[in-house]
Amino acid sequence: GRLIIIALSLAKKERQPSVRAFTHTFITMKVASTLLAVTLSVTAVSAFGLHTGTSNVVKSIAPFHKKAMVQPVDVHGNRLATGVALNDATAGVQAGGASDAPEKKGVKVDIPLMLYFLFWYVGNYYYNITNKMALQAAGGKTGFPMAISSLQLGVGCLYAIFLWLAPDARKAPTVTKEDIVKMLPVAFCFMGAHSASVFAMGAGAVSFAQIVKAAEPVFAAVLSQFVYKNEISKAKWMCLPIVIGGVILASVKELDFAVSALISACIANLFAAVKGNENKKLMQTEGLKDRIGGVGNQFALTTILGFLMSIPVVIAKEGGQLGEFWQAVKTTPAIWKNMVASGLWFYGYNELSTMTLKKTGAVTQSVANTAKRVIVIVGVAIVLGESLDPIKMIGCSIGIGGVLLYSIIDDLVKK
Repeated sequence: GRLIIIALSLAKKERQPSVRAFTHTFITMKVASTLLAVTLSVTAVSAFGLHTGTSNVVKSIAPFHKKAMVQPVDVHGNRLATGVALNDATAGVQAGGASDAPEKKGVKVDIPLMLYFLFWYVGNYYYNITNKMALQAAGGKTGFPMAISSLQLGVGCLYAIFLWLAPDARKAPTVTKEDIVKMLPVAFCFMGAHSASVFAMGAGAVSFAQIVKAAEPVFAAVLSQFVYKNEISKAKWMCLPIVIGGVILASVKELDFAVSALISACIANLFAAVKGNENKKLMQTEGLKDRIGGVGNQFALTTILGFLMSIPVVIAKEGGQLGEFWQAVKTTPAIWKNMVASGLWFYGYNELSTMTLKKTGAVTQSVANTAKRVIVIVGVAIVLGESLDPIKMIGCSIGIGGVLLYSIIDDLVKK
């Protein structure tokens, strides 16, 4: 009997580590799935009309009139007929006090905007992690980055269509064929920027790809000045060497440096810069904003068109390997689970960022983007075990600081 008791106690001790590991994994998965659900719920706030605008509650208390229990009397005990005068004086004091008293103003807290910021950051953070995990599970550098990037857009398409079909949800756009044709350049650049970013993160470290992507203003400035003939101020040109120097310094100490990652991130920046300029031209089309029906619908249409245009690219790039990819998806659940999750995170955080930037000023947008990049670069590097060499971090800080300065330099010069 004692031997049986000892054996059971030993077995219990041996099972404890596995139980702890299972519990840790379960809790992590639950937290991530809960955050994903909340993020998608926040993106649907505008679609379902759940606007929780700020309001000030003002309480007013009316004067309580009641005949006084004690009336004024003279020396003979006769009541004085001064009730009216007293009431008038009291009314005057009350009126004067009401007019002279400072108006109480409640503290306005834009809760929806705070949630947009929070889940924009959370969505971007988890997108980078789940995207990298899907790429690694599918073979990393030699895997299927184009197929994964295309299917991520496909997941976003399903979510966008759901919002259009759900009762009392987002109203579908009423765009024409001409509008769709005009949107194709923007959608193609959107698809190109996303696919190239996925290639960059598959070829090297996510933190390194994000540092290079922070140099997007360099590409935007060159294209705006020499292709789209939009003059860039001298102050902004002077900020670009800071950005470039920071990226170069961060690249020197990158342990997971890959030329393919650098080139892919630069291509992503080029596509993003062209997309920004083309989008400005697109939104000048008369009546287009009304026919689209909001920034949510615009992003949905861009995602759907981008997904459709990515299919021929997938066939051209990885068509001969799609059978192998399908077998890998069936035998490795981590591929499709992280692919679906990253697709939802990608759509959710992009739509939230659009809503956030629409409700804020230029300086707030610049600071928000800078903070987002720092959080994502450092957070993802810690989680994925990527290098955080001091020289790399200094270069990262210089590059991102240069981007922030580039964004606000014109306003600073004016002041």
